[in-house]
Amino acid sequence: MTNKLFLGLLVLALATLACGIQTDLPISKTAGPDITDEISVAAPDGDANLSLAFGAGELYLAPGAAKLAEGTATYNIADFKPVIKTDGLDVSIVQGNYKLNGLPSLSNVKNTWDLKLGSGKMALTINAGAYKGFFDFGGLALTSLTVNDGAAEVTADFSAPNPTKMSLLSYKTGASNVTLKNLGNANFGTLIFESGAGNYKLDFGGPLQRDGSATIRSGMSNLTLVVPANVAATIKVSSGLSNIQAPSSWSKHNDTYTQEGSGPMLTIIVEMGAGNVQITQ
Repeated sequence: MTNKLFLGLLVLALATLACGIQTDLPISKTAGPDITDEISVAAPDGDANLSLAFGAGELYLAPGAAKLAEGTATYNIADFKPVIKTDGLDVSIVQGNYKLNGLPSLSNVKNTWDLKLGSGKMALTINAGAYKGFFDFGGLALTSLTVNDGAAEVTADFSAPNPTKMSLLSYKTGASNVTLKNLGNANFGTLIFESGAGNYKLDFGGPLQRDGSATIRSGMSNLTLVVPANVAATIKVSSGLSNIQAPSSWSKHNDTYTQEGSGPMLTIIVEMGAGNVQITQ
């Protein structure tokens, strides 16, 4: 996604925040100097439920925090200041409300979170708008992962195995470009991916620790599924007008593609309106 297109998405995200606000005369807010806040959240005494609410900008997540979450938020609109709330095991980091009576000069707007997450067990939820996301979940003990975003450009990598079982990995997005890498390391039982039109790549690299099932629902999209050659897998594609390509080593029966392998079984169901589905190794 080009910077010009992303700037347009940012305009839409900020305009959405303005809906429902009564205005008199349009008053445009302008970006000020950069402000950097330190983010430091102690881990609760138990498995945490961590929720991140982020509007537009850039969001970076990685392992390595000594606490539940540590890092910085850098922004140049004062109302973007993040708010941290803790209620027992429930912790939220929320981008501050930006209530508009007009639009700022968007060419200079900055909003960047750069966070590291801790090693304790947690259920992680990310709610975001039109943004760029760069996530490394490698080695994090995620009991569940839920991502809901708008028009986004996201790369998420499970660069090392999840040491605990993830009951559900749910990702819902609008018209986006999303790449999920090394999903075998996520240690999920169930994966649900839902999207609008866009380009999506789901890479199931990494050793599967148990049987996993994935359901993918998408509109008019380009979808790439990467399944390593040694993984026992079945992919069933239900589609009206899609072009489906699979390696010659896969067997095909009606709308089902099968790869022989050893170890845990990966089952994938694809429901797509139209587009391209490419299965690779």
